[in-house]
Amino acid sequence: MSVTVEAVQLTKRYGRRRAVEDLSFTASAGDVVGILGPNGAGKTTTIRLLTTVLTPTSGEFWVAGQPWTEATEIRRRLGVLPESGGYPRHQTGREYLRYYARLYGIDRHKAAAIADNLLAEVGLTERAASQISSYSRGMRQRLGIARALVNDPVVVFLDEPTLGLDPAGQAQVLGLVRDIARGRGMTILLSTHTLPEVEQVCSRVLILDHGKVLVSGSVGEVIRAAVVERSAQLRVPPDLIERARLALAEVPGLTVSQDGERRDVLKIVLAPQPSAPAPEADDGANAALMAIAKAGVPVLAFEVEGAHLSDAFLKLTREAAA
Repeated sequence: MSVTVEAVQLTKRYGRRRAVEDLSFTASAGDVVGILGPNGAGKTTTIRLLTTVLTPTSGEFWVAGQPWTEATEIRRRLGVLPESGGYPRHQTGREYLRYYARLYGIDRHKAAAIADNLLAEVGLTERAASQISSYSRGMRQRLGIARALVNDPVVVFLDEPTLGLDPAGQAQVLGLVRDIARGRGMTILLSTHTLPEVEQVCSRVLILDHGKVLVSGSVGEVIRAAVVERSAQLRVPPDLIERARLALAEVPGLTVSQDGERRDVLKIVLAPQPSAPAPEADDGANAALMAIAKAGVPVLAFEVEGAHLSDAFLKLTREAAA
């Protein structure tokens, strides 16, 4: 996979304050990169730097093979959907996309074809001739994504694309993001506060705090880097609960407690293994089941709760603030 975005020790200062400090990462064609962080973490500044709206104080970056000093060439290869993009109320969706295509120097006939193709891609063909003022928020967001694609960019930046959408609208937009990255082979950088969205669509994650990268990598790698605990619930016959608890006490790396409301359930905290090849590769659950079987205790139910990106995010940002 070709590298489409690369930042090396990228820094932006405002006086003594560093909005972004020594930021380094790469993204490749087909990647969907989630840019995460609490308010003031440097997400917006990072996007403004990479889209050439801001000039770095130090460091350097490349987008679509172009160095940061070639701002005009980078912009030709970018698509951007800002958080608060404005839409003309009295233009139709088709007119709106044709207009933006013409701004890129595309001739009238080709601009019309691009507009129609993009409207079909984002599911708005039937509303192509309707005024944008009649569009729902979800439809406007899909139109905004179409606008970001009119120049067939190499890299697309989406800032909070599902903000304010209902669950159905969120699902449509996220499905569209996933399809664009896979089908077109584009790199998409997605800034959002909604962590479950990142787990659904992002192949890579970049967590920022106070302008610095706390961790980057795949969702699984980030969870392992945070060393997030996972837990399991074990249900056994009530009269054998003590035998099960004693058997589990012999397994290293497990913390066992009895559910306060159910006499037949034990809660097991599985020791995290940051070196494991994947979160589910932790063999603590298998060791627990083997110990129970060896003790002759029937297992009525065993459910493992996987660690989530939200757990890793909260742990990392709390540690950074401490």
